[in-house]
Amino acid sequence: MDQERPSTVAGAVLWRYRAPDHVAEERRILPDGCMDIVWLGDRLVAAGPDTTAHLVSDTPGGVYAGLRFAPGRGPAVLGVPAAELRDTRVPLDRLWPEPLVRRITEQVAAAADPARALEASVAGLPLRGDSVDPVAAEVLARLRTEAPASPGRRVREMAAAVGLSERQLRRRCLAAFGYGPKTLDRVLRLNRALDLARAGTPLAETAARTGYADQAHLTREVRALTGMTPGALLGG
Repeated sequence: MDQERPSTVAGAVLWRYRAPDHVAEERRILPDGCMDIVWLGDRLVAAGPDTTAHLVSDTPGGVYAGLRFAPGRGPAVLGVPAAELRDTRVPLDRLWPEPLVRRITEQVAAAADPARALEASVAGLPLRGDSVDPVAAEVLARLRTEAPASPGRRVREMAAAVGLSERQLRRRCLAAFGYGPKTLDRVLRLNRALDLARAGTPLAETAARTGYADQAHLTREVRALTGMTPGALLGG
């Protein structure tokens, strides 16, 4: 069972998941440009931005929770550039002081609602959740609102708009998102397409509306980023 809502922690969504009872389950976490603090039932980990689907094996009946930080916000909270955590899950005490993580772990483990306890523990910390690189914020806004264009042209136009070279832009994006702007564009476009498809939009129309050349192009991108075809992914 999945549940999520906007968090009291700036720039975050609070989520919780309870695995089915008596059934070992493998879940596919799709790339979305986000970074998370995750409660795994007995410990806290930091989850970096993924470039492809991440498979997790749940304990039957296990309860999991987390704070998911919107693209660009995670580094200010976790204290490291996003690229350092790309495609990884690391113990939170590698990033934050061990006594602090031990205290939060004890509070969450003792709580009837681990998700709410995690949120309260993190919300009370002096985090810089609103500290987002203005260049990264501009890139994200452009990728979310501008009409799709060829990746090369889009990056050149964004670099010119923010007064940086393409290399400088890539470096700022790696620190903020864990990806260069081209990969970030692919990940964001994938999620827009899947949202449309889940809402019942036919795949050919979904491809056209989200800037893919055709349905075959959409299928290739979904397979490359998730490891499954659109039909298999949506059917599951």
